[in-house]
Amino acid sequence: MNEKLIVVLGGGESGVGSAILAQKMGFKVFLSDNGSLKDIYRDTLKSNNIDFEEGGHTQERVLMADEVVKSPGIADTSAIIQKLQDKGISVISEIEFASRYTTAKLICVTGSNGKTTTVSLIYHILKSAGLNVGLGGNVGNSFARQVAEECFDYYVLELSSFQLEGLIDFRADIAVLLNITPDHLDRYNYDMQEYINAKMRIIRNQRVDDAFIYWEDDPIVTRELGKLKPEVTRFPFGESKKEHTVGYTEEGRLIINTKGSVFNMELELLALEGMHNVYNSLASGIVAKLMDITDDQLRISLSDFQGVPHRLEKVATVKGVQYINDSKATNVNSCWYALQSMRSKTVLILGGTDKGNDYSEIEELVCSKVRALIFLGKDNSKLHSFFDGKVDDIRDAGSMKEAVNIAYEIAQKGDIVLLSPCCASFDLFNNYEDRGDQFKENVRML
Repeated sequence: MNEKLIVVLGGGESGVGSAILAQKMGFKVFLSDNGSLKDIYRDTLKSNNIDFEEGGHTQERVLMADEVVKSPGIADTSAIIQKLQDKGISVISEIEFASRYTTAKLICVTGSNGKTTTVSLIYHILKSAGLNVGLGGNVGNSFARQVAEECFDYYVLELSSFQLEGLIDFRADIAVLLNITPDHLDRYNYDMQEYINAKMRIIRNQRVDDAFIYWEDDPIVTRELGKLKPEVTRFPFGESKKEHTVGYTEEGRLIINTKGSVFNMELELLALEGMHNVYNSLASGIVAKLMDITDDQLRISLSDFQGVPHRLEKVATVKGVQYINDSKATNVNSCWYALQSMRSKTVLILGGTDKGNDYSEIEELVCSKVRALIFLGKDNSKLHSFFDGKVDDIRDAGSMKEAVNIAYEIAQKGDIVLLSPCCASFDLFNNYEDRGDQFKENVRML
């Protein structure tokens, strides 16, 4: 047994997976959670004989660590992390920890919007092509637990800015950066550059024979690349072809030009609708071509992909009104994409825990497309101060049931009722999935 003590902070999917991997690698392990553990995680720790505590951190035990693996939800500014840093104890993320114990190829995706859709699409393409591939990070099962219990040749990882913060030696074989727009600014001292720095860590340690796929029309990304000048080989994509563009659209077709071969496909055959999903399909297609997936196989996968729950998910049509669940839109830019793809007058349900949002980004779309706004949150004052007077009909709802019932009253035949909240869900719901599930449940009861 290795005498080194690994302390895991946080007992959710990420933390429990890290603890299982640490134990498998022969370390002494102690897991500590400030809150209460879900039954499934508590039972997993017990059945694996992993030492843990919940309901608070015992400081003396945590500070005995040789290394700490922290869950992404714990900010660097928290008291326990500050104490660890003062003692010079290494604090890393689950992603950093797990990457030490796998030789699999790592395909990593980040961005303020579109991560889950793109990761799920890449996974679908590779799995459909018969590759031995795992899905993890900010989606699916813990990366660390899969490294401990599975034997994949490839991993497709969704990486949030929180997960990227804790990377030191981690290296992505293929990195994808979809976009950078304001999000989670409450975590980054309301300093956009701090958030940008976290996102750009995805190319940290990449070498010239690795690949970096990015949206070249994003002014922030191109500016940062000019500053950082990474060695990595670049594969930019955009709406139209420029000098170095690898993936683009032309005359109603999606085109990918890599390794001297040109893949093309009619845009209308793509499974996912909307320009933002053309970008997600371009990024995924470039990954596929770099991994030698055949054109025929790629075409099939891009056209039969089922999409992601809670992301522009069509729920039902009731009395000629379509209800769409976009609960995963936890920032303003996500809502912008959703509104942009609406083809009819829309009743928009907004609100939740504000993360330092600037609603001016959606103002024009709201004014031109939205019939009514329904604010669903404990404190809607910021929404009212921005939107009052700009839309004729604005209502407040204290629960999802009330929000859906109000929408049912207001919406006219041919309209769309869209849940696209712009905000985190934690004021009234457990998470965005819970929020979306409650929306779907109440719509089906109409």
